[in-house]
Amino acid sequence: MSSASSTLPATSLAEPSRSFLQTLRRIGRLSAPYFRSEEKWKAWGLLIGVVALNLGTVYVTVLINDWSRVFYDALQAKNQPVFWTQLLRFTYIAMAGILVAVLKFYLTQLLQVRWRAWMTRSYMTRWLANHTFYRLELARYSARNTVDGAQTANPDNPDQRIQEDMQLFTDYTVTLSMGILNSVVTLVTFIGILWGLSGPLAFTLGGQSFSVPGYMVWVAVIYCAVGTTITHYIGRPLIGLNFRQQRFEADFRHHLIRVRENSEAIALDRGEKVEHGQLDTRFSSVLRNYLSLIKQQKNLVAFTASFGQLSVVFPFFLAAPRFFSGAIQFGELMQISRTFSTVQDSLSWFVDNYDRVAVWRATADRLSTFDDAMRAHAETQAAVARQPGSRLHTDNLDLALPDGTKLLHHTALTVQPGESVLLQGPSGSGKSTLFRAFAGIWPFAVGTVHVPTNTMFIPQRPYVPDGSLRDALTYPNPASDYDDDALRQALNDALLPELAKRLDDSDAWSQKLSGGEQQRLAIARVLLKKPAWLFADEATSALDAEAEAVLYKRLAATVQAAGGAMVSIAHRPSVGDHHKQRWTLVPEAEGTGSEGKARYRLSTDAGSPAGAAA
Repeated sequence: MSSASSTLPATSLAEPSRSFLQTLRRIGRLSAPYFRSEEKWKAWGLLIGVVALNLGTVYVTVLINDWSRVFYDALQAKNQPVFWTQLLRFTYIAMAGILVAVLKFYLTQLLQVRWRAWMTRSYMTRWLANHTFYRLELARYSARNTVDGAQTANPDNPDQRIQEDMQLFTDYTVTLSMGILNSVVTLVTFIGILWGLSGPLAFTLGGQSFSVPGYMVWVAVIYCAVGTTITHYIGRPLIGLNFRQQRFEADFRHHLIRVRENSEAIALDRGEKVEHGQLDTRFSSVLRNYLSLIKQQKNLVAFTASFGQLSVVFPFFLAAPRFFSGAIQFGELMQISRTFSTVQDSLSWFVDNYDRVAVWRATADRLSTFDDAMRAHAETQAAVARQPGSRLHTDNLDLALPDGTKLLHHTALTVQPGESVLLQGPSGSGKSTLFRAFAGIWPFAVGTVHVPTNTMFIPQRPYVPDGSLRDALTYPNPASDYDDDALRQALNDALLPELAKRLDDSDAWSQKLSGGEQQRLAIARVLLKKPAWLFADEATSALDAEAEAVLYKRLAATVQAAGGAMVSIAHRPSVGDHHKQRWTLVPEAEGTGSEGKARYRLSTDAGSPAGAAA
């Protein structure tokens, strides 16, 4: 656990401003683990296959280029035997090209899906390990997350990054890298052909004669260099726009999910108008950014379309004088046109794919910041030493909020087996935060916590997963660990007899069960698993007094039978009837809570301090 003063590295709210070379290095760092993983032999095999098939595509293009010269010369000479022979030859070449294209598509898709599957499982494992998912949410908008004085945030919407960004990253990394490879190999192969076909350009300037060998090669290079430069300046804003578009889309989707998950509470509060406004605000951000994206893409398309159309006639313009002078034949003219177009296409790869490169870079930036945050969390040293023991005990425990505000300072407390303690205090005083420190999930704490084994926690809002009722009851343990009689007995003891007959029913239980039923289901888990130590945070707040009394007696009997203890948080005075001790978080004098001073101290029934406040 990190200390209260430590934070995870954050991502600036501004759009990423790193060089393209830095982005390539980050792409390499994101890509390398898969090719060093347990699937490395399959990964490398698929990659080599895809590369070989891309080279095969280039070879087929060379054959087609050579074929066009012979074929069009036969047409010009009206040589019918050669014409039919070349048509038959084209059939063989075309069939080979189709086979290569199909195999390349299949292996490329297979590499992409295997890579995505491995990355998704790897990131899910890291995200869920050691409470990373919880800590990233806690630290996301911490006031202490600043870089050079600017407000920052931890990675937003990790669900979207795992689900969508990984799919885009693997797809674009394979297709764009293979596109670059294809263009480079094609350029190297055809530039020599174009050099030989174009011949020298002779001209006189200032009374002196000049000759430029392979002039069409130089024209193609200059033509594409100008086009690439202009494309970059037109399309550069697309990188930041794509980055923000992914974030705005994820924020909009996240709020839609929140409305669905909290539909009953919103309906009871008549909050539809407010939620509509919230959703409309988020969708307006999506729409506004998308319109800006369209505008930039329109400018880019206008230039690239003009660039592409001009390239169709440009080689004829250059080679036509030699054709009309009789220096070359019709077939050679067509070969020059095809070769020039191939070289120009290779040199123009960046122009033609700029918008996809922008999406690729934005996706890589989002995954990199997510990866950096999880990596930093894994390297963070625990500031709270959580150790097993036969009793609950803390030494010099400091608690703070994510914004750095101290709640408790140098607190020492002890709970022995057989005891029962009720923890009370004002709302916001840190009662639940203290429980989180006991559980070992609160990162903004320092000190030592000795926690017994065989412990269970009941949070204020118990998590009830969708699926079968038996899985929801035994969560997070597998349902196969318990027989049906034990499951039904736990439900009956938790005052849920009507659910005892629905163990195999599957439903969205968090939506179908009332708040009180969900709390009773959480208590049924305790009665089923029989822990020795129980920490209950407002576990019966949605129940009536009679049900609360019955269930607390059963909970107390369960932990006593296992030789443990129970610690509860509750605002109701009646809960105190089921506990032998009472701890109260007492506010310190006005003005504390700043400059390193704690806001509360922990006192026992008699008023003597259970922990020393600084």
